[in-house]
Amino acid sequence: MRYNEVVMDHFMNPCNVGAIDDVDAIGEIGDDGCGDVVKIYLRIEGGRVQAASFETLGCATSIAASSMATVLLEHQTWERAALLTAAEINDALGGLPDDKKHCAVLAERAVKAALRQYFMKKQIAYNSDAFAIVDDSDAGERCDF
Repeated sequence: MRYNEVVMDHFMNPCNVGAIDDVDAIGEIGDDGCGDVVKIYLRIEGGRVQAASFETLGCATSIAASSMATVLLEHQTWERAALLTAAEINDALGGLPDDKKHCAVLAERAVKAALRQYFMKKQIAYNSDAFAIVDDSDAGERCDF
């Protein structure tokens, strides 16, 4: 089997799908190479992510990575959320095939885009180095549907 049970579960039964009400930030990232688009919605209250959801147009792996990212974000402080990495998403999914690891990178980038928007909206100073967009050009082959 190409995908493990965790990846398949997050694809077939994704968590936190769809837009949320009273959103504080939205991060949208697209990958020109594969055409996938990930949109992450965050509601942040009291310095913690109270709700995280996603909409993804893409392959099974992009959907699974987006789903897992929202699970990992919920109830985290925004400081911890800012540290979420593609490697953590990949590990939580039990490992993605090498040619699909860029899907976790796409989810990470969407999270960082949402948090940047939140910080700018709330005029919160942040370390821009922590939000450097990863160059995923060497992350393997692009998604296929």
